[in-house]
Amino acid sequence: MCITGASGARYGLKILKELSKDNFVYLLISNNGYVVLDREEKVSKDDIKKLINKNVKLINVRDISSTLASGSRLIETKGVIVAPCSMNTLANIANGVSQNLIHRVCDVALKEKVPLYLLIREMPFSLIHIENMKKVALAGAVVSSASPGFYHNPKTVEDMVNFVVGKVLDFFKVKHSLYKKWRKNEN
Repeated sequence: MCITGASGARYGLKILKELSKDNFVYLLISNNGYVVLDREEKVSKDDIKKLINKNVKLINVRDISSTLASGSRLIETKGVIVAPCSMNTLANIANGVSQNLIHRVCDVALKEKVPLYLLIREMPFSLIHIENMKKVALAGAVVSSASPGFYHNPKTVEDMVNFVVGKVLDFFKVKHSLYKKWRKNEN
C-alpha cells in the first residue's frame, strides 16, 4: 500500500484501515504523501506511527534495499495499491524511473506481473497524463480515477470515499461492506 502526494489522502488511509483488518500490509508513504496527509487529514508522521497495528509495517520510502524492491519477494504479495497516485508517481512508473521505493515497487510489480492498482486523483487530465496512464495500462497496471458512483445514494463524503475504496478492494477480492452493490440478479 502506497500513499503519494496527490490530494485524496483519505482514500489511502481508508484502504489501509480496511486491508489491515485481515491482511498484512506493507505501507510506503512518499515525502509529499506525508505533506498531504498532514494538510488534508491533520495526520502527522507521528500519528501514522500510532495507526500502525500488528498487520502493518511502515517502510521508509528511501529504503531501496527493502525486500519489496526485489521481484523474488514482491511476488509473494497479493499486489500493490497506490492511493492516491500523484501524476509525478504515475510519470515515474510509466517511464521506468525509480526515484524512491514506491516507484521501484511499482516497476517490479509490472515486470513480475504482480497486480498493480493506481488510484489517480487528478482532474482534468492533460495529454501527458493520459499517455502515461496508457503506458502503465499497456504494461499491466489498473488505472482508476477516484470517481464515486451515485447509484448507492451516498449521503456523506465518507459514503463517496467508501464507494471508491470498495471498488479498489473489489479488484483484489477483499470482502467489505463499504457500499451497497448494484441490484442483485432480478431473474
